[in-house]
Amino acid sequence: MSTLYNKTIAELATMLAAGSTTSEAITQAIIDRTETVDTRVGAFLSYDASDALAQARASDARRAAGQSRGPLDGIPIGIKDTLAVRDQPLGCASKMLDGYVSPFDATCIAKLREAGAVIWGRLNMDEFAMGSSTENSAYQTTANPWNLETIPGGSSGGSAAAVAAGEAIASLGTDTGGSIRQPAALCGVVGMKPTYGLISRYGLVAFASSLDQVGPFARTVEDAALLMEAMLGKDPLDSTSIAPQGETHFAAALKTRKGPWKLGVPKEFFGEGIHPEVKANIEAAIAWYQGQGCQIVDISLPHSELAVPVYYIVATAEASSNLSRFDGVRYTHRSEAAKDALSLFTKSRGEGFGDEVKRRIILGTYVLSSGYYDAYYLRAQKVRRLILGDFEAAFERVDAILTPTSPTPAFKRGERANDPLAMYLSDVYTISVNLAGLPAISVPSGFTEAGLPIGLQVIGKAFGEADMFAIAHAFEQGHDYWKQVPVL
Repeated sequence: MSTLYNKTIAELATMLAAGSTTSEAITQAIIDRTETVDTRVGAFLSYDASDALAQARASDARRAAGQSRGPLDGIPIGIKDTLAVRDQPLGCASKMLDGYVSPFDATCIAKLREAGAVIWGRLNMDEFAMGSSTENSAYQTTANPWNLETIPGGSSGGSAAAVAAGEAIASLGTDTGGSIRQPAALCGVVGMKPTYGLISRYGLVAFASSLDQVGPFARTVEDAALLMEAMLGKDPLDSTSIAPQGETHFAAALKTRKGPWKLGVPKEFFGEGIHPEVKANIEAAIAWYQGQGCQIVDISLPHSELAVPVYYIVATAEASSNLSRFDGVRYTHRSEAAKDALSLFTKSRGEGFGDEVKRRIILGTYVLSSGYYDAYYLRAQKVRRLILGDFEAAFERVDAILTPTSPTPAFKRGERANDPLAMYLSDVYTISVNLAGLPAISVPSGFTEAGLPIGLQVIGKAFGEADMFAIAHAFEQGHDYWKQVPVL
């Protein structure tokens, strides 16, 4: 029988409204579950059980007074350690920010508070969101709940693993090149990246500002839709945020927007490098849509093969600029070995940053340097526009695009630790979406023979979240993969 920690937001909201449970009971179940399994999973960097229970009791008091704030009221939501939560640690899983406590809430956190959600814990990640396996954290390695010897994906691996393991009802992550969708696929949960600008980035520690987006992890598409609705809105504190366009009642749209749809399948996403079980699984998912009356359209995204090199020029260039603020002078780690101003910078950064962060800062500084800017960064931005043009041409013919989320299932921890290029290719099917600023969602689509989850990616048009959610929801309702949970 399902327990409270494995129920969906929608199920718990119904139970809360009926008075058959309380937020305190749900939150206590989550705390108990975390204390039972997190020594093996390692999803959390820290949590404050007493604070979470206080939030839950406040929710129960509101409900008793007839002042419920909606379906998220009283639901524990885990938070990736790159989003600011007032009076909680904000470390980005890095020694550089060790001991830093945020004095304010990120806008998305403030909106979840307004909706009554219980803000729950700090979730592990690749340091400064740089990685695809959550092995780059300065503190611990998170395990995949389906097989503790494998990685959960990254950089939001802690956020995905927490939901899969029942340590949070849902969670927030960030997606710069696939860092929500890829771990969602590998952990067998739903993960969604919105259209660029739809969710405010205020209070998100920046990695690559033109790519980063906040998004939800959840058990179901409906739950992800509910979280997205709560976080929408143009934010005067974020100049890149955009007022929502079109349908924004995403959960309601799941019932009203029905197929059949025209769905594109890009030939470039099924070639060399894809695991045979992943390929067979996604082809079966495409055949299912066809069986439901959807028209499957062969399309081409010819510049997608350039997405990885373009991303690692643009993203590292922006990272080198964003991370320059971490210098040992103000709120960051300060080296005790420094003897002058120059050594203060070099030693503080050398001690505070991990190898992957240093690698990307160096690469980004190089491509922005005099003599190389035009050859690398400017050219990458031109190719980025071509990648967007490919999607724009495709969306003149189709309503959404179907692809694998990850080319492989979860791999063993340590397997790619010394091969950065192989690690970078983990995001080969997700990166182009960030470069184009489009929305995309990963939904569970089955399992390998070894019992590892596989994810189907649905890519939508800009501001086309309502249709994208509906298409993903249709697949979810036609299968029971989302109901399956790991045994821990």
